[in-house]
Amino acid sequence: MSKEYESLACKIVEYVGGKDNVNDVYHCQTRLRFKLADEEKADQKKLEDLDGVSKVMISGGVYQVIIGTHVKYVFEEIEKLIGPRKAEAGDRQEKSEKKSVMGVIIDFVSGTFQPVIPALSGAGMVKALLALLVVFGLISTESQTYYILNFFADGVFYFLPIMLAFTEAQKLKCNPILAASVAAIMLHPNWGTLVAAGEAVHLFGVVPLRLTLYTSSVIPIILVILVQSYVERWLEKHIPNAVKLVFVPMLTFLVMGTLGLAVLGPIGSVVGEYLGVFFNFLSENASWAPAVLVGAFLPIMVMFGLHNGVAPLGVMQMADLGYDSIFGPGCVCSNIAQGTAALVVAIRTKEAKIKQLSVSGGITALMGITEPVLYGVNLPKKYPLVAAMIGGGCGGLFAGLTHTHRFATGSSGLPAVLLYIGDDSIECLINICIALVISAVVTAVVTYLLSLKFETGISAEKGEEMPEFLQIETGKEIRREHGEVKAPLKGKLMTLEQIGDGVFSEGVLGQGCGIFPEEGKVYAPFEGTVVSVADTGHAIGIESEEGIQLLIHVGLDTVALQGEGFSPCVKEGDKVTCGQKLMDFELEKIAEKYPVVTAVIVTNSDDYETVTAGSPGTVSPEDTVLNVR
Repeated sequence: MSKEYESLACKIVEYVGGKDNVNDVYHCQTRLRFKLADEEKADQKKLEDLDGVSKVMISGGVYQVIIGTHVKYVFEEIEKLIGPRKAEAGDRQEKSEKKSVMGVIIDFVSGTFQPVIPALSGAGMVKALLALLVVFGLISTESQTYYILNFFADGVFYFLPIMLAFTEAQKLKCNPILAASVAAIMLHPNWGTLVAAGEAVHLFGVVPLRLTLYTSSVIPIILVILVQSYVERWLEKHIPNAVKLVFVPMLTFLVMGTLGLAVLGPIGSVVGEYLGVFFNFLSENASWAPAVLVGAFLPIMVMFGLHNGVAPLGVMQMADLGYDSIFGPGCVCSNIAQGTAALVVAIRTKEAKIKQLSVSGGITALMGITEPVLYGVNLPKKYPLVAAMIGGGCGGLFAGLTHTHRFATGSSGLPAVLLYIGDDSIECLINICIALVISAVVTAVVTYLLSLKFETGISAEKGEEMPEFLQIETGKEIRREHGEVKAPLKGKLMTLEQIGDGVFSEGVLGQGCGIFPEEGKVYAPFEGTVVSVADTGHAIGIESEEGIQLLIHVGLDTVALQGEGFSPCVKEGDKVTCGQKLMDFELEKIAEKYPVVTAVIVTNSDDYETVTAGSPGTVSPEDTVLNVR
């Protein structure tokens, strides 16, 4: 099947700089992820113009090409073109990348849980099928058929620690077979017999072992394999090669078997028990909160990768309580809302390419995959994203208030409603269907109303083209005050599109320009008030007396520097005069790690008729770079 994507794969490899520029490439559900030797060799514009590519994003040193649900077929053709990945170069680059603590945690959690999702999804659908058979009276819960089909699904959850041990070991680069074997020690039936007997157990008559079952658990095995990775590396380093094959596994089993049952397993079990208490507290006292937060803010979580840290909480809750109310309900409401928003855009927009992408991406989002429509339609246009967040939050609120939960893990689109059949009841199925209707209706209404403002050139009454003077009056709420923005830096002025970042270049945050700085100083571009200073010092927000709200963002992805190299000279609330210094930054030091092109964005551009940038060239603080009318 992948042969039909051969041409697209060839073009992608060409536009990322050729196969010699690719240190590593892999894929997730919707996107190709490249680690490039030199990102400057990649042509983002040509990539995004390709039929079959929805969007290109650069995040955390990874060049992401968003394809859609058929990404694996494109990946197969790319693998043929570039051959085996250059492991050494890729590893060196990965080690050189600096990640925040939160980024490291999310990357670890994601790498551990994501590979087991297909197994959990398959088991979930078996559970849903079994529940349907029971609800419609086709089989009895006392029958052998029910008994057998039930352990078809339960097997995945029963042996979940073994699968997590394997995937975590792969993530931590230790031996996954040894890790799975250690998990098997903790799940051995003989250990279950000792626990069931309820009598004190001591290893060597001295070391006490806490009587705890580890089937279907999550936290204990994560702690055990985390420690095992260090133990295994130490053994590999100190045991002679001649006997390493025998003694490393033997000592790993003895050390980790003892630590697992005596220390780490019990600690993880206690943590799991407290998590269970927390989950129960949420269910009884704030059942609405998780579904509302995930329903409303999942698109933002996806953009920053935070959903990979939240989704496993649902898996943990399911392993502990048998259902998930943390992530599933809000996620499916959010996805339906995004798909609905895109389909409304398809009706309202006059742009042929956006219309086509909205239809295909909208349908895909309704099936549970939202990245193509998120990055291709909703985020660039902004207003459908806002509408989807409102609709998803409303649907999530209903799901939370009615204590709706899913009984198995699986996709988060329309087919996922089957996962809400359980406990020999269809109550949760009915509730989630109502929640999805709420999400879709609210999103559709809000998207349509916002489109009256943001889809300029469309008549509010008939969808007809309007003369320019009518577009100005009904398409935008224009401020009568206007003003000029002086250059906040000395350097070379460039257009917004030349900045090379999707969020800035496409005007997601507003219209403006870019400046490639020649010195590490930022000046006030007009008289006004400082409204924000980033905690990491790399960005400053300032508002003029006329009401122009301006963002000055020094460099791309410089937030990752955590303030290193930035020295703001002002604080929030300060009054400043035109030309007053706002910030010092270490230009050369920052340029060694990240592009230093600075975005100068009028964040309330929609309040004005036009935001016009000056001609490209060298500018100084006394030069006007933006005219706002």
